[in-house]
Amino acid sequence: MHAETSTGALQPLEEISQIVHEHGALFLVDAVTSLGGTNVDVDGWQIDACYSGSQKCLSCPPGLSPVTFSESATEAIEKRKTKVRSWYLDLSMIRQYWGSERLYHHTAPINMNYALLEALKIVKEEGLENRWKRHLENHLQLKDGLSEIGIEIVSQTGHQLPMLNAIKIPEGASDLNIRQQLLQEFGIEIGGGLGAFKGKIWRIGLMGAASTKGNVLLFLAALKKCLRDQGVKIPA
Repeated sequence: MHAETSTGALQPLEEISQIVHEHGALFLVDAVTSLGGTNVDVDGWQIDACYSGSQKCLSCPPGLSPVTFSESATEAIEKRKTKVRSWYLDLSMIRQYWGSERLYHHTAPINMNYALLEALKIVKEEGLENRWKRHLENHLQLKDGLSEIGIEIVSQTGHQLPMLNAIKIPEGASDLNIRQQLLQEFGIEIGGGLGAFKGKIWRIGLMGAASTKGNVLLFLAALKKCLRDQGVKIPA
């Protein structure tokens, strides 16, 4: 998991990849949230199988999962001796579908393919490194603004996601009430905590087209008002 959205943690992959390959295994990476928002160096980190989603930092409608496989992963697919039990996930059939064999696997979502193509053109126009920089700058601006009112990001410094900010709910604040007021009064929706973090953190997305300075400033102002309205003391 490259970008872990329940904790807001960006996991370093290079050392993990090295350990995996030293033991003769294949390295599988989930880059659903990170692709387009930060560096995903598939070849440099020797990732054998990597998948993502169209809806996060690519700002495309949900429904597609871009995937890529190394030569080692492709060889493992070709040498498989048992039948894949899931038609949906049978990559050998999907390869034949997209290859010269044209073996039927599914009806292609043509409109979504064009949507993804357009989203990638927008990424190219901005420039991939510029896009990474924009996500990081807006994350840092949010982090600074939250720090001024005593709210901390919970993930470890140096491993914080620029596109998904997990922040500690300040003492005295009602998780649900604040999120409801943000949505009803300002049209801003943020996520609550999951699992052990339920009721303890909020999760703020700054992904793709939504990662803007204006959105950061609007959220900070809205959050301050909601906290004050509900009697939470915060610095001026």
